[in-house]
Amino acid sequence: MTISSLRSPRLISVVVPVYNEARCLEALHARLCAVLDSYPDMQREFIFVDDGSRDGSFDLLAELGRRDPAVKALRFARNFGKESAMAAGLRAAVGDIVVLMDSDLQHPPEVIPQMIERWEGGTQMVIAVRRSRRTDPLGRRLFTRGFYHFFHALCEVEIPEGAGDFRLFDRRVVDAINALPERNRFMKGITSWVGFRQEEVEFEVAERAGGVSSFSTLRLLRYAIDGLSSFSMVPLRVWSLIGVALAGISGLYGLYLIGEVLVFGVRTPGFPTIMVSMLFVSGVQLISLGVIGEYVGRIFTEVKARPLYLVADEIGFARPVTLSPAHAGNHRHAHSLVPDGPSS
Repeated sequence: MTISSLRSPRLISVVVPVYNEARCLEALHARLCAVLDSYPDMQREFIFVDDGSRDGSFDLLAELGRRDPAVKALRFARNFGKESAMAAGLRAAVGDIVVLMDSDLQHPPEVIPQMIERWEGGTQMVIAVRRSRRTDPLGRRLFTRGFYHFFHALCEVEIPEGAGDFRLFDRRVVDAINALPERNRFMKGITSWVGFRQEEVEFEVAERAGGVSSFSTLRLLRYAIDGLSSFSMVPLRVWSLIGVALAGISGLYGLYLIGEVLVFGVRTPGFPTIMVSMLFVSGVQLISLGVIGEYVGRIFTEVKARPLYLVADEIGFARPVTLSPAHAGNHRHAHSLVPDGPSS
C-alpha cells in the first residue's frame, strides 16, 4: 500500500478571507470548483470569512451558498483584520486538509493539486512561495525584502522569503494553530513556529482581478512591527545594550574632561556640551520607551482577553458557531461570538 493511498483526504476545506472583493468571488469559486472536480472522491467545503466588507461581498456569498452547498461564510460584525479572518476560518474548518488563500485571485487555485500531491507524500504543511514580486511596486518589494532579512536576523523562527498566506495544512497543524491562545497574531510567524514537516511549491503571482490592495505602506509597517514584537525580544535587549554603551561613553567623556582640567588647566565651556548630551539621551530614552510601549500594549491586549472577532452572520454551517468553554459562561448569545481560543 502506497503512502498516497494511506493519506487520501476525505474532506478538503478552503479558507478564504474576504474584504471588499465582490468582483473576484464568482471567478474564484468557479476556478476552485474546476480544480477540485478532478478529485471526485473528496468532499469539499469553501469557507469565506467576510471581514466587514462594504461592497456586497456577503450578499454575493449568500447567493453562491444557495447554488453550491459547499459554500459556507462568516461575516464579522466589523473589520477585525485579515489575521482575525484567517483565525476564524481555520477554527471553522473541519477538513482533513485545509488550504488558506487570498480572495483576489493572485493565489491561483490551480496550484492546489501540487500542494495535495506534496501532502499525500507525507508533508504536513505546504507553503506556496512566489517566484517573483514583479506585480508589486518597487518600494514595496524593497520593504518586503528588508523585512524578511531583518526578521530572520532578530527572530528565532524563519519565514521563507516570498511566502505569503497561501498554504496547505494537515489537520494536525490546524489543530496546533487553533490551540494557540494569543490575540496579537502574526500568521506567517505562527505557521513557522508550530513546525511540522514543511515543503515549498513555487507559483507565479497573477495580476489582481479587481480593485487595489487594502495594505497601505502604513499598514505594512504596522504589520512588520506586529511580526517582530510577536516573535522577538531582541528590540528590548538592544536598548539595554544601548544604555550600557551610553553610560560607558559618558563615563569616558567625564574622565576626559577631568584629565583636560588637571593636565592642561583648560575649563571646557559646559552649556553646549550639556545641551547636546541631554537632547541625545532624551531622544534615546523616548525611542526606548516607544519600543517598551509596543510590548506593554501587547501585554495589555492579552490581559483584557477580549474575543479576537465577533461573528454577525453565517451561511451554510450545520450548527451555529459557538464559544469555547472558557468564554461560554460570559455570553448568552454564543452563536454571535467566536473567542480567541480553540472552539469546542
